[in-house]
Amino acid sequence: MPVDCPACNKQVKSTDINKHLDSDCKDFIVDETSSSQTNGGPASQKPSSQAGSGNGSGIANGSQAPSSQKRPAPTASFFQTPAKRMAAASARQTPSTNGTGAEKSAAVAVAGQKRSFDDGPGDGAVEETEGGVSKLSISPGSRAVAKRSKTNRAAPLAERVRPHSLDDVFGQELVGPNGVLRSLIETDRVPSMILWGASGTGKTTIARCIARVVGSRFVEIHATNSGVNDVKKLFQDAANELALTGRKTIIFCDEIHRFNKAQQDVFLKPVEAGTIVLIGATTENPSFKVQGALLSRCRTFTLEKLTTGHVIGIMKRAMKTEEEEGGGPPPPPLVDDEMLVYLAAFSDGDARTALNLLEMALTLSGQPGMTKEGVKASLTKTLVYDRAGDQHYDSISAFHKSVRGNDADAALYYLARMLQSGEDPLFVARRLVVIASEDVGLADNTMLPLATATYTATQQIGMPEARIPLAHCTVALCQAPKSTRAYRGLNNAMSALKEPGVAALPVPLHLRNAPTRLMQDLGYGGEYKYPPNYKDGKVKQQYLPDGLVGRAFLEDRDLGTVVDPDLEE
Repeated sequence: MPVDCPACNKQVKSTDINKHLDSDCKDFIVDETSSSQTNGGPASQKPSSQAGSGNGSGIANGSQAPSSQKRPAPTASFFQTPAKRMAAASARQTPSTNGTGAEKSAAVAVAGQKRSFDDGPGDGAVEETEGGVSKLSISPGSRAVAKRSKTNRAAPLAERVRPHSLDDVFGQELVGPNGVLRSLIETDRVPSMILWGASGTGKTTIARCIARVVGSRFVEIHATNSGVNDVKKLFQDAANELALTGRKTIIFCDEIHRFNKAQQDVFLKPVEAGTIVLIGATTENPSFKVQGALLSRCRTFTLEKLTTGHVIGIMKRAMKTEEEEGGGPPPPPLVDDEMLVYLAAFSDGDARTALNLLEMALTLSGQPGMTKEGVKASLTKTLVYDRAGDQHYDSISAFHKSVRGNDADAALYYLARMLQSGEDPLFVARRLVVIASEDVGLADNTMLPLATATYTATQQIGMPEARIPLAHCTVALCQAPKSTRAYRGLNNAMSALKEPGVAALPVPLHLRNAPTRLMQDLGYGGEYKYPPNYKDGKVKQQYLPDGLVGRAFLEDRDLGTVVDPDLEE
């Protein structure tokens, strides 16, 4: 049975295929001039070369069959391409007189069939042969294109409606019409930079828009799944690109603070030499999380937290984009302006969170019998709080200052916010101990034992019950009188130590310890007056070093003397 050679595409007997391949596709080729005879003669019979022989066994008019004509023959599927196997299957279902018809039939047959893995690309896949090399082209309306669109539809709403132009970025004056960063971008003088902002404020969106505007080569990496070796390879590629084409490379590193400071050193030389333009995005304070040398080579731009109005505008634009460009249905009646305000309040300035909540609301609103209250009850919100980031320090700072300002309501709010977000209760208890001495201090000495008892109780009973003694101590500290005399006195003494020579002043001889006979002979402690031996414990004795005699560090007043002008209105 003849088969198609996978190398030269000529017909060879299946038993001779290996020999044919060993001969460099020169031997064991089936005679292509043979063809099926109308009288059922043998395939090896040659047509008559005499014109008009009239015996019916020859070719009409004595013309010889063209050498390129192939007789249809069954072919082993092992050596056939997926397109040829489908064409052969279609030809058996719908007989055709020529190969072209079989190919057309195959295209029709494939259109409504489910393909297996071995069948390869489906409808729209056309195999072309040029010089014995098969090429697979896919028409624009093929399933491969449809599959890509399905992948796009499977992406979250926040990704599908991400802005492609700086004009569509909400709430960031940096890239507004008169923004500093906008002018640098439009003049193609983009510097290496660190974009610092909360989640969902548009750091990634701005970086991608920059890449579209300036036309540089753009590479996006994430610090959580990229290593130093990967980054070094990108630097080499960027250097080659710059040398060959003169085009710069922008490397956008998301969550750059996830690289430790030793790993961040790898960016120093390429950034300083101008081999790359680095755009780093971080939600953490760059002063603490980005290596100082790298920070000095980059400009830091702070992105503002989005307002409720900005978030509502983003959600409205997303619904309009989905309806007009995505071919989706119009928004359901449940998702009205009042619902958008509710979702914006939940998002806390995070556009990504708002769009995720909107997508969930749109899905829930399509369920039969769903009400607006049902949609709201189904939505959940995780508090924006990072135990290792700025929220951790900002919240405890606000808590401490609320207690210091005697505002028990604010202090309880920040306490509840921290505990609800999973903050370590012992961390809060330790701060209460500090407040008891720093802010209440000498005005009420009972607050320090209360704070230490609160710490012990929190340690012993744990959450959730520990929230009760924490609230007890918080309110007591808020209502207690305040005195910073001890705290300010210590600060005054610490400031004195910064003066030249103060830290090295010798301790007076009579105050020194004298554990040995030699020290006693030198006068250590010799003239010391032990106050308990004197009436009322009063003695005249110098305690400060000679260079500080007469200096006072502890002030007489408990609090300051400045009057708040807002209180006088």
